[in-house]
Amino acid sequence: ANVSQRNLQNAQEATTSSLTKLSAGRRVTAAKDDAASLAIGSRLGADVAALRQAAVNAGQAISMLQIADGAMAKVNDVLTRMKSLSVQAASGSLSDSERGMLNTEYIALRSEVDRIANDTDFAGTRLVNGELQILTFAAPNFGVDDGILDIKFHGDFDAYTNAAISYDHTVGAFSVTVGTETFNGTMSSDSHNGTWMVEDTLVTLSSTSSTNKIDIHVGASFWMGFAHAAGILDFATNNSRDFTFKIGTGALDPTADDVTISLNNLSSDALGVATTNLVSEASSDAASVAVSTAIDNLQTYRASIGGDLNRIEFAAANIATATENSEAARSRLLDLNIATEMSSFVSNMILLQSGTSMLAQANNLPNNLLRLFN
Repeated sequence: ANVSQRNLQNAQEATTSSLTKLSAGRRVTAAKDDAASLAIGSRLGADVAALRQAAVNAGQAISMLQIADGAMAKVNDVLTRMKSLSVQAASGSLSDSERGMLNTEYIALRSEVDRIANDTDFAGTRLVNGELQILTFAAPNFGVDDGILDIKFHGDFDAYTNAAISYDHTVGAFSVTVGTETFNGTMSSDSHNGTWMVEDTLVTLSSTSSTNKIDIHVGASFWMGFAHAAGILDFATNNSRDFTFKIGTGALDPTADDVTISLNNLSSDALGVATTNLVSEASSDAASVAVSTAIDNLQTYRASIGGDLNRIEFAAANIATATENSEAARSRLLDLNIATEMSSFVSNMILLQSGTSMLAQANNLPNNLLRLFN
């Protein structure tokens, strides 16, 4: 009976193990099954999850670049029309009134270039209007050491070199004055408790007189509930904007998986046509030259976007291949071979049933012995 019970217990444990693996669909359900495979397979599983997110990042990068390229294509169409108008206006056969009519359309098209530059965005982020980078934090209490991580100006601020900044600590509101334009923005109530910051937050300042925007990245170390003296911020124009996308797992070298893309400013000022007009033959000739240069520069920008698009698409294809192979490797280590384990389960069930029967027979042996005395 003891022998039967021992074998029956072994068969029951083996059957339970097979049943557990079959129900979970995994060969390794605990570290004791295969510690090495569990460790390697878990790491591969994390890599697969990261690669899938990297594929999403690559897709977003492709979508963003396609939007920017579409905007550049439309600006190219507008510049082509402006070129035609400038050549027409440079002809001596036109009167001043006729040239003025052409200039009206020319100015309107120039404004459309600026509108496209300011309104082209991806998920709320402007793409082709450039940005102004802060050079020095001349204003006291608004530097990096004070918790202001970054300040970026988006739009047409090219005529200025500084801005006056102030802060109302009673409501957590920022105010920035550039020239005659004032921008205002208030921190989200979720980012602070009235005195201290609880998390980093991005405050977007807007104006009622233009579509320009100012983004202030406020860090968790900023003293929200304390007065900050007003001051001056010095900045300079940057006619391109960088976007960095993570297209890898970041397991070995996080920076090696970063792809940085630069999108150029498409405003009329950045393209060099902001001050052009068609009021005279001479200004029309100058406008023609400026528009031609703008078109050439625009094609350079589009070529750069085309190269970035191809790069990201190849990266996305590589991510798909890496994901497939990593998932296959993880599956070989951790996933269950159903056919093999089912055969093992059936064998263990037979042993379990036969063991139960033999234990019953072993328990009946004393009864058979007692019959001899009868």
